[in-house]
Amino acid sequence: MVANTRKRSYEAQKMMDFLHSREWGFLLLDEVHVVPANMFRRVVTSIAAHTKLGLTATLVREDDKIDDLNFLIGPKLYEANWIDLALKGHIATVQCAEVWCDMTPEFYKEYLRETSRRRLLLYVMNPRKFQICQYLIWFHQNRGDKIIVFVDNVYALKAYAQKLKLPYIYGGTSQQERMRILHQFQHNPMLNTIFLSKVGDTSIDLPEATCLIQVSSHYGSRRQEAQRLGRILRAKRRADVGFNAYFYSLVSKDTLEMYYSTKRQQFLVDQGYSFKVITNLDAMDDFEDLIYRDKQSQIDLLHTVLMANDNAGSLEEEDMLRDEASVNSEVSGRSKIIVKKQAASIQSLSGADNMAYMEYNNGIASRSKLAGLTSRKGVGSAGGAAGKPAASNEERHPLFKKQFNIKK
Repeated sequence: MVANTRKRSYEAQKMMDFLHSREWGFLLLDEVHVVPANMFRRVVTSIAAHTKLGLTATLVREDDKIDDLNFLIGPKLYEANWIDLALKGHIATVQCAEVWCDMTPEFYKEYLRETSRRRLLLYVMNPRKFQICQYLIWFHQNRGDKIIVFVDNVYALKAYAQKLKLPYIYGGTSQQERMRILHQFQHNPMLNTIFLSKVGDTSIDLPEATCLIQVSSHYGSRRQEAQRLGRILRAKRRADVGFNAYFYSLVSKDTLEMYYSTKRQQFLVDQGYSFKVITNLDAMDDFEDLIYRDKQSQIDLLHTVLMANDNAGSLEEEDMLRDEASVNSEVSGRSKIIVKKQAASIQSLSGADNMAYMEYNNGIASRSKLAGLTSRKGVGSAGGAAGKPAASNEERHPLFKKQFNIKK
């Protein structure tokens, strides 16, 4: 609100004039890691303050601007280690695990063949990952846990939630529906699992959540990984001896997702967390209600994924989250630009829509009346237009005789 440069309402302008008219004694900035972005740093430069203090749980950025905090705010004064806070009971103790999901032969074949962004959708929609997600939900629900499942891609989010018949929240969910789902999740013992997109990374307080399953994430963002772990770090009211919260990251084996997963974990590893690698869940094979168990259903899922317009889904999500997740869109200091392909002719691209210019579909012959220049059989070429013989010298317009070296 402070960094806004557009025209304000009368009341808002009065408030901004008040903020700018004096020097404040103390300026407190929460989530200070976003301040180096071009938009948010305007707050620091436009509000005069004698003392500035920044707070954040994740002092990390994927660009090189994190060092700008040294002159924008000041040096780091104090940092608490997450493991030490957990040992003292201030936050929950969490067990972290990376679950490797084998790619089915059909999905992996298409993954190796694809070179576009659909590769991401292939390793997220991996049937084996579906099965492991379903089993982990069933296992932790039987333990009495409250489970949050994070899926970044909107198409995959809807596919997972609808297949497992569970509620989901993403950028297009209305505020009333969000509040209803979150209230039911916290107070209804019959609803123990919800699916969230990146809208749940920050500003959602769910102290009842004790298990988090990450199906897909935003590539290699260390900050996002730490923010998601924070959804289950609230100290729990359960008094079980040796009680732990659980954080699972599902990764399709032998894909680019393994590289991104290793990069995302670096901040948490620096805090003292260790990720156990789970390569096989033996008890899952005895689970009777396992989805996509037969090969035909896996092939049908593959066909559905190949026909899915995942790019449109991603752009739809980015558009809906522009106001709600401005932190993510300000990493580079400016909003994301959505590129749309549109078919057009050379006439439109050159701004000649209102001019007397026509273009043949075969792209060879054309007519021009821009300067009143016409030929009896069109503009001739060495081989003729569209297979027609070239115009004879006598038939050419005088202005073209010099071009074709025609003697009078």
